[in-house]
Amino acid sequence: MNAFASLVGRILLSIIFIMAGYGKISGYDGTVGYMEQFGIPGALLPAVIALELGGGLLILAGFMSRWTALALAGFTLVAAGVFHSNFGDQMQTVMFMKNLAIAGGLVLLFANGPGRYAINDA
Repeated sequence: MNAFASLVGRILLSIIFIMAGYGKISGYDGTVGYMEQFGIPGALLPAVIALELGGGLLILAGFMSRWTALALAGFTLVAAGVFHSNFGDQMQTVMFMKNLAIAGGLVLLFANGPGRYAINDA
């Protein structure tokens, strides 16, 4: 049962990053503009896409998932602080808290590993 739960958890954690990375590709110019509104250089977008899409796929496969989870947790916390710290806006507060929850799940994945149904446990 724990092995199956770990697989389901990895699938659920990976979906948001895979979809976000794909969305940034399909809405590239808009994403650059959004990033630049917050003082983040648009030139960083390819690295963000690689981390989200690539990291999501690695988590899904259970390949290098511990270190990928740690990297994505750090990225998610930075994104929360940069893009969702307007606590006067209730939606941004919800998004901030969502990012904290996702980072928490990723830290658990780092601590406990991907489970039996994974390519490797590194």
